[in-house]
Amino acid sequence: MAGWSTADIPPLHGRRALVTGGAAGLGFEVARTLAAAGAEVLIADRNVAGGEAAARQLATGGGRARFAALDLGDLESVRRFAADVSADERPLDILVNNAGLLPRLDRATTRDGFELKFGVSHLGHHALTGLLLPALLRSGQARVVSVSSIVHRHAAIDFGDLQAEHRYEGQRAYGQTKLACLMYALALQRRAQAAGWPLASLAAHPGVARTAIGEARMTEPSRRWRDRVEVLLYRATMRWGGQSAAEGALPLLYAATDPRARGGGFYGPRGLGELRGAPVQVQPARHAQDNAVQDRLWQISEALTGVRYPA
Repeated sequence: MAGWSTADIPPLHGRRALVTGGAAGLGFEVARTLAAAGAEVLIADRNVAGGEAAARQLATGGGRARFAALDLGDLESVRRFAADVSADERPLDILVNNAGLLPRLDRATTRDGFELKFGVSHLGHHALTGLLLPALLRSGQARVVSVSSIVHRHAAIDFGDLQAEHRYEGQRAYGQTKLACLMYALALQRRAQAAGWPLASLAAHPGVARTAIGEARMTEPSRRWRDRVEVLLYRATMRWGGQSAAEGALPLLYAATDPRARGGGFYGPRGLGELRGAPVQVQPARHAQDNAVQDRLWQISEALTGVRYPA
């Protein structure tokens, strides 16, 4: 795996892939590379203009790509989208649950009333994957890749204030969500194995990748000293520690395509602190591997979204 690059991706002709948040950044790089390898790629994003432009760009380059609007912060939108994708009863081979955002300095909510980051990146993807499960199982070799972050190591799931209604801090909300995404991936793999599903659930993180995800944060007024420090640290990390979006996408692509990647595996950059470098298998934090916490989060997620997976 050392030195792995996009040149190592096997041919994907005849495979069908879906990438959320594919209009720009990591998602676009993943979609572009999958299409270049021969996959038929569906780009899903709430940014309609950006998503349509991304699909046109990939098609111009010879790739098979199309765009469909999806707002992961609106469960009704998720249900409509999943129904449209599943309508033709074709298999879905690769699902990359990438879409996300950097939480606002002030708490915001999804259309369904969930804390914005948690609602989009975790609950939205939990619902989407569950609704697309029949299409994934038709593949016979499906992979679901959930995107986490190195910040999961310093985060916790606060079941007493899961929606950050009583104490909101942007970085805390971000860390909890990225931990939830990792725990979801590990829990889905356990369920797939127990049920005998032909599906591999993997997690990946990009290290520090320079994308536009934090642009809105940069323009928000910072009233507290903690907010100002957060913004300064974010800018410094992006400038001095970050790698390109194409480089950050490599662990996601490895998890989605390489025959050596295994269900339940977690993949990230091999460099110091997992900040940058070629993809390797990395170790989740010990608390992320707690099955009891994973199961509790799963049950709550099913109750909140109304999407229940088959036993």
